[in-house]
Amino acid sequence: MKNLINIDYDLVIVGEGPAGLSAAIYSCRAGLKTLILENSVPGGKVMKTDEVENYPGFKTIKGPELGYHFYEQAINLGAIEAGCGILNFFKEENYFTITLSNKKVIKSYSLIIATGTKENLLGIPGEKEYYGKGVSYCATCDGAFYKENQEVIVVGGGYSAIEEAIFLTRFVGRVYIVHRRQEFRVDRKSLEKAKSNSKIKFILDSAVTEIKGDSFVNAVLVKNLLTNEVKEMKVAAIFPFIGHNPNTTFVDNKEILDNDGYIITNDKMETIIPGLFAAGDVRVTPFRQIATAVSDGAIAGQFAVKYIENLN
Repeated sequence: MKNLINIDYDLVIVGEGPAGLSAAIYSCRAGLKTLILENSVPGGKVMKTDEVENYPGFKTIKGPELGYHFYEQAINLGAIEAGCGILNFFKEENYFTITLSNKKVIKSYSLIIATGTKENLLGIPGEKEYYGKGVSYCATCDGAFYKENQEVIVVGGGYSAIEEAIFLTRFVGRVYIVHRRQEFRVDRKSLEKAKSNSKIKFILDSAVTEIKGDSFVNAVLVKNLLTNEVKEMKVAAIFPFIGHNPNTTFVDNKEILDNDGYIITNDKMETIIPGLFAAGDVRVTPFRQIATAVSDGAIAGQFAVKYIENLN
């Protein structure tokens, strides 16, 4: 049964990216009083993406335009924005007590976490300035924008770097893999596959120190860590793959997280805590894309509706 205490919202969604907004669309259409928490701009990472070519319904669309479509639809259906993020939450009986980043405390019957991930940055000049303009952390998202007559750089020495470099050879004439050491954190078969690809060239014991461009990336500086020699390389894009981390530092209950900090859910986006759901890149999932985030959000929103209905 629902409690007799004052509940502020039926559902609170943390994160205003594609997953969170998709969840809001479904919950609002079902008549739930829905609050969205976001401490950055609405739309999530898609707002920093120049072009999107792999979202159904659009041959190509600007990332900010797509993000605004998500946002506008959720708001038009009645989603409420708090204009702040979250500090923490905990479950009491069959409702959640949530402390916002502005220190206000609210209560809701259900909670969806859709806070996404944050890439580990190279921390070099030009990286932030050219994000979405030749700096990309997703080859699957942006690789097709580059052509056979262009060269790109991948930075990293793990599975993501090797796999994404191989993927990029579908589109471009040359992929340089820049890695700080000789050893790679991948299995031998994957590494041999990359080494045998004629389009891939390895630049080892080296690091990218600066990203240059005009409107878009057109060059990077690469430093040999053994000789300190620095050379400029003309490239159309750079793809850093040095890891990323889920935005779950506000989650105190570590039982819902895996060893890497991602939220564990079932196929209904439910966690082990009744009424608590997760959607999008923040959860344990094998594939992180706009389309999969939207799907997660729809599922989480719909099952949050069913959860609240069953409280009656």
